[in-house]
Amino acid sequence: MFNLVNHLLHRSIQRISPCLLCGLDTQQAHSFCTDCWQQLPWFKDQIIRHEQSIGVVFHYEFPVDRIIQKYKYEQQLQYQIFLMHSLMQLKLGKIDAIVPMPISTERLKERGYNQMLVIAKLLSKQLKIPVWQPVIRLAQHSQKGLTRVERLENIENQFQIMRLERRKYRRVLMIDDVVTTGSSIFALKQALEKLGCKHIEMACIAAAEQ
Repeated sequence: MFNLVNHLLHRSIQRISPCLLCGLDTQQAHSFCTDCWQQLPWFKDQIIRHEQSIGVVFHYEFPVDRIIQKYKYEQQLQYQIFLMHSLMQLKLGKIDAIVPMPISTERLKERGYNQMLVIAKLLSKQLKIPVWQPVIRLAQHSQKGLTRVERLENIENQFQIMRLERRKYRRVLMIDDVVTTGSSIFALKQALEKLGCKHIEMACIAAAEQ
């Protein structure tokens, strides 16, 4: 009963709340008005990075690039619903758990939260499947000036499987905000394969040019 009342209250607030982008029209379930939603730089297709297929929702262009930056670095959490609904535009297969891209303790202190974990928890409620975090990330170093091989080696060393992790899922969905070279996603996928994952889907909110 409480969940129903909470849901109805949330929908009522949405009906009277302005679009987060234009501020003029009334926002829909995804927090934007219909016109702004339709005019976003949609991609909704697969890209190939490191011979791996990654589902991508948007081109990393205005206003999506600015939204991600505000959400990620400026603690503007009002965009989390929009970003979650964006990922749901992709065609997803049958999955058992959601794996958000981990961030290092250093990054966590800087931002105050893991931006993809927040979205993963929202997706978890929508899809009714658990969030799984079996991999931690060590210190993240700059990739500038590194060759492709050096970049891969650098990132692979950042991911570490948690020794006490006992849960096992065979079909998982990895999510991240922006994909460029795909090195981080590839390294996380390798760690999950070591844990026995057989089917790994990869989804990103936006793709930037390499």
